[in-house]
Amino acid sequence: MSTNTKITGNDLIALGYRQGKWMKEAIAHINENKLEGKDMETYLKQFKSPDPIELHKKPVDFSINIKAENEEEKDNVNKVINSMQTLMKTPTLVAGAIMPDACPAGPDGTIPVGGVAVAKNAIHPGMHSADICCSVMLTDFDKTDPKDILDAAHANTHFGPGGRDRDSQFRFPKALLEAFESNYFLNDGQMIQIARSHLGTQGDGNHFLFVGKSKKTGNTMLVTHHGSRGPGARLYTKGMKIAERFRRDLSPDTKKQNAWIPFDTEEGQSYWDALQIIRDWTKVNHEVIHNSVAETLDINIENRYWNEHNFVFKDGDLFYHAKGATPLDAKFMPDITGPRLIPLNMSEPVLIVEGATTKTNLGFAPHGAGRNVSRTQHRKSKTGTTMQIFKEETRGLDIRFFSKEIDITELPSAYKNAKAVRAQMDEYGLGNVIDEVMPYGCIMAGDWQKNAPWKIRREKRNRNKKR
Repeated sequence: MSTNTKITGNDLIALGYRQGKWMKEAIAHINENKLEGKDMETYLKQFKSPDPIELHKKPVDFSINIKAENEEEKDNVNKVINSMQTLMKTPTLVAGAIMPDACPAGPDGTIPVGGVAVAKNAIHPGMHSADICCSVMLTDFDKTDPKDILDAAHANTHFGPGGRDRDSQFRFPKALLEAFESNYFLNDGQMIQIARSHLGTQGDGNHFLFVGKSKKTGNTMLVTHHGSRGPGARLYTKGMKIAERFRRDLSPDTKKQNAWIPFDTEEGQSYWDALQIIRDWTKVNHEVIHNSVAETLDINIENRYWNEHNFVFKDGDLFYHAKGATPLDAKFMPDITGPRLIPLNMSEPVLIVEGATTKTNLGFAPHGAGRNVSRTQHRKSKTGTTMQIFKEETRGLDIRFFSKEIDITELPSAYKNAKAVRAQMDEYGLGNVIDEVMPYGCIMAGDWQKNAPWKIRREKRNRNKKR
């Protein structure tokens, strides 16, 4: 090709090169230096993309630690297994497992809730999802009255969208601020502002604050369940964008939700570090709520431990993506201080478990009871008034919704049968229950959208238009 005619992007694409940001600079260099023939070919070699990485022809084997207990569950289990079979064709994956609480979480090929996917030298943001480091923390308050704990917690926590106003924000640790500022993915003003205001908040959905008594000791225990809130969601969005860039170049046949960031790249190293910082933020997020209860009541903390169940865990060059799976193996938790926590539903105990790693559990246990049907399906299946349903399912418990609006899709009937999940834990070797936190009461966000400010404004506008 003669350089008498200037080279264009279309010329490079015709030669087999993929379009990208590099092209503008390369075209300018070729034209300015009048490169042609072998000289141009030698220069362009640095931009030649490798052959696309193909999907596995057959799904990589994965362990099935779940079975349908009734007709309703058969459809759920089949969907989970089918989605995992598609997922396990992703070229980075080498092993996988599904837990007894597994349920679908998106289109075919999306890792289910209750799924574990092991990748080699790759981090898949879509496999830890937007709720990065969703986790549970327990604090033992000795023989304190559980009602006092629940009342103090209710006064100090925050559920629902948004963060705390300036007057009610918790102190943001200096070391954590410096960590945010040091990381490419986290160092932007809006991210840090959200991290400040969301500290000490618990979100919505299935996130909760639970109070109960140890079956073994009778001590009152506070358990919180939430993830990394706004900061984690923003990191996930950034991670997915980076992963998509790599997917287009490395493996365009891979489904978008399964795109990955190679760990041995600058982006991979930075994203991994960002995940650890978000993990630290989330742990502090639990701690400030628990500590505020102790300070309000002027009581001592007897014990405390925690674990995440929505994260990526590293072991050598393997990355264990757990989307709703509790790590049993100590190698996954650098700050382990106690056993693991598996909540079931607001009327059931929080299980305190330990367990050994096996070939089929990959070092994980369930993270809860899971769902058989969607929230919409569950809502349609209920009869009676909301209050009737609520009273029937929460009899004898102190159940509160922060928004003051009952969310029936978070009541016990919305979840799988807790006894069945526990039985399958025993059957498949997924952890041993060493204690149980028997329920006293629970706080959840509730149906905050029912009277959300934007809805009130919209209704007001509609009323004004009709006048």
